[in-house]
Amino acid sequence: MLDGSDGKMAAAIVQMSCLYRGMLAVRATGIRTLIPGLVPLQFRAFSVRKEPELEENPYFSKYQDKIQKLRSTKPQEFKARAENRHKAKKDVLGHSKQAEFVRLMEQELEQKEKMAASGGESGGFTKNKTLDSILDLEMIRDKTGEEIAELWMNYYSTKDTISAVIPTPMYELILSRSKSCQMFLYALPQKEGYEFFLGQWSGHELHFTSLINVQMHGENAPSQLILYHYADLKDQKGVVLMTAELDPKNITVHQAQCLANQVQLFYGTQRKETYRLVETFNQHPADFKHMLVIAELEQSGLGSALAPGGS
Repeated sequence: MLDGSDGKMAAAIVQMSCLYRGMLAVRATGIRTLIPGLVPLQFRAFSVRKEPELEENPYFSKYQDKIQKLRSTKPQEFKARAENRHKAKKDVLGHSKQAEFVRLMEQELEQKEKMAASGGESGGFTKNKTLDSILDLEMIRDKTGEEIAELWMNYYSTKDTISAVIPTPMYELILSRSKSCQMFLYALPQKEGYEFFLGQWSGHELHFTSLINVQMHGENAPSQLILYHYADLKDQKGVVLMTAELDPKNITVHQAQCLANQVQLFYGTQRKETYRLVETFNQHPADFKHMLVIAELEQSGLGSALAPGGS
């Protein structure tokens, strides 16, 4: 959780006015590493008291109870956040003490790797989830990749989650890119416009949490969706199996599917202009433009089913 002592650091997340569909959009800059449950201290959280900009956010009501609970249990922390927030908004985005920011982000990466090595994960999600806990690997040993894919999709067709079968070449491309570009900002279509989610890779897992969740909980922001990729069969059978765990209080199965589809859109694309958005977000965050993410999503049609009037 933020302690209010990092007022000298540049704001990594700033809420700003945006005319697109009459909503407030969020721009992320200066970000190096983030994993839900271990959010860098440089992320700002916004106070719920006398903060009309936060209350005007179309997703404020979704998290209002949690915000009020945090305000009531740690009022001094909320006061410190309110004071630091106004100072942070005056900083030039992406141009304050970059070297120090990068150093702190690298420290967070080391902590994340230690946490991953020890199997640490916050929230109610499964730890050290393995393929043999789902499938009888001995039973499928003689089956083809196509037969295993059919079994996998049929099994999850009755579950309140999502699943996929990814061809090995596609997954190897996605995984290689995830190692150099661990994070990305995803746009989830809503009736009011778009809600933004941060996604970060940790090995074969991809963790998602909403930006407003980060604003509220700071370094303790929990995962709301985790995609698990099982590469056990990628060499022998030519497929990688994917499934997910989600927090049903904050994200639906259809929304989870939309986010998962965007992973292939941005990390698995052959279109250089599309993947360049991922590279820019990770390597040149001050130049990143969140509206281009929305443009790519609309052009692809992936979010049409969730958007107003979608099927």
